[in-house]
Amino acid sequence: MPDGAAGRERTVFRLAVFVLAFVPVSAGLAGTLLGAGLPGLEAATEAVNLDSHIRYLSGLLLGIGLGFWSTVMRPAIRLDRFRLLAVIVIAGGAARLLSLLLAGWPDAPHVAALAMELVVTPALLAWSMRL
Repeated sequence: MPDGAAGRERTVFRLAVFVLAFVPVSAGLAGTLLGAGLPGLEAATEAVNLDSHIRYLSGLLLGIGLGFWSTVMRPAIRLDRFRLLAVIVIAGGAARLLSLLLAGWPDAPHVAALAMELVVTPALLAWSMRL
């Protein structure tokens, strides 16, 4: 493919990603701000929707963990990936902290997760900046 066509294709690809990213950004922002009040999750009769949402978020968490593992063997080469994953975890922790402030204290496993997200991960991120 000539450079001009390849350049146009890259531009169209970047534009498509930019536009399509509004879906997860808006859904993530809505979930952060509305919590369990997110449409489809608020009613007890919507257990199937709640289960679907929890499994989706758990799949994202699995992917983040696997992504961190992928940085271990060649950390010098994968520092950008590590740092991006760390920022994603910190953003999730900030949303969890908002829940704590608005809805109250969760159970111990969630408080431990909050500590991992807002204490341990930022410490690892700071450490990675020295490498």
